[in-house]
Amino acid sequence: MSLAVRFDDIRKDFGPVRVLHGVSFDIAPGRIYGLLGENGAGKSTLMKILAGYEMATEGTVLVDGHARRFAGSRDAEAAGIVLIHQEFNLAEHLTIAQNMYLGHEKRKGLFVDNTAMRNEAKRYLEQVGLHKHPDTKVRDLIVAEKQMVEIAKALSRRARLLIMDEPTATLTPSETERLFALMTKLKADGVTIVYISHKLDEVEHITDEVIVMRDGRFVARSETALLGRQQMANLMVGRELSDMFPAKKPPPDDAPIALKVEKLSVPDWVDDLSFAVRAGEVFGFAGLVGAGRTEAFEAIIGLRRRTAGTIEIAGRKADLHSPRDAMRRGLTYLSEDRKGKGLHVNLSLQDNVTLMTLEHFAHPLLDLKAGRDALTQAVREFGIRTGNLSSRARMLSGGNQQKLALAKFLQPNPDVIVLDEPTRGVDIGAKRDIYFLIHRLAAEGRAVIVISSELIELIGLCHRVAVMRAGRLQATLGLDHLTEEELIAHATGTH
Repeated sequence: MSLAVRFDDIRKDFGPVRVLHGVSFDIAPGRIYGLLGENGAGKSTLMKILAGYEMATEGTVLVDGHARRFAGSRDAEAAGIVLIHQEFNLAEHLTIAQNMYLGHEKRKGLFVDNTAMRNEAKRYLEQVGLHKHPDTKVRDLIVAEKQMVEIAKALSRRARLLIMDEPTATLTPSETERLFALMTKLKADGVTIVYISHKLDEVEHITDEVIVMRDGRFVARSETALLGRQQMANLMVGRELSDMFPAKKPPPDDAPIALKVEKLSVPDWVDDLSFAVRAGEVFGFAGLVGAGRTEAFEAIIGLRRRTAGTIEIAGRKADLHSPRDAMRRGLTYLSEDRKGKGLHVNLSLQDNVTLMTLEHFAHPLLDLKAGRDALTQAVREFGIRTGNLSSRARMLSGGNQQKLALAKFLQPNPDVIVLDEPTRGVDIGAKRDIYFLIHRLAAEGRAVIVISSELIELIGLCHRVAVMRAGRLQATLGLDHLTEEELIAHATGTH
């Protein structure tokens, strides 16, 4: 099973922009490596070169001592190198088994052997702890379940070197622990694992060694046991990084109610949900995957059918039928799925920033200069790193796409902002930027609602946190009760 890799002076150019600058380091077999760096550091690009999705402009990749230049991902998979993408690479209309063996179908004579694929898929699904029938359509799975399908699919390729790009971004703590147990077993079997994550507590827990990249360059490596999380963060950003969360300043008791929801019900997801958020407040929503948090807000803005409930924005009843209705009433919602629902990745940065308020840039013809000015301001205010303002959104790294999505959804100047997993897949430096942005928005008198699976994030950011379980509100906790223990107890029903 053992497989060793060496990167020798790897350089990569996208047009005139160089994103990797002579990267050299080696990976020994049978170890778990944490590959760290801010968004745009070049981590994913380097791993895509290793996995056959990109070609190096210069330099050599050696696998078991032999120079390899993979023609594509199938070529790399044949060598035992498999990349699990941060963004899902699944066909929604196909079944789990069909996705797992797409392009690698098992045959019985001239025909596809569906029975063999189902049986083998079931074995790998059990291995990752996903208790779904292999004939289940992927479109019927929640986000966390799709992540487990991706991992099961990678295992079915008989990986000797497994690259995991933000694999726990959508997993619950128990699912994450199950993944870590699986990684430990794979390591014991001789599989090499490269683990890309911005969750430094997880890196500290599961990896043997840490490799740090910055601005397209290799900068450091160390045994994980010799580094603390603060040192990891400092190496990633190239400076001392402290005060991760801004100081909390709760809104005054007489601050007006910005959003009030009473007795909201969403079929199969939410039952009798009531809450209120004040202007100037950062209000969190906690809960396990499937608790109904996302579905509640999709129903509030008209993306899902609601069978009961009233909504008030700034004291006035609002019967919202679409996100555009919500936007016109001063409420915007940024989905956790930034590529599927947050951005148009094939459009330009300027088109994305101005799309929600296009009428402001047409008099009646489109004012391209005004749009360019809006983009320039967004790049400056949100710290979006791009080599070219004319590039398309898909060319940005994950964290910079998230910043672009935030800029887009704040362009209408809303009074109530709902951010669903706002730092998913975002590096430590960009997280801090987003946290301070959230508090700046609250200080301006807006109500900010944060849905997050990261308890530390909710505790550090929010003035109050509502905890949901199985579609019902379990508790609303104030500053004095915001602890991991209390949040977990309410989310799991053990309080």
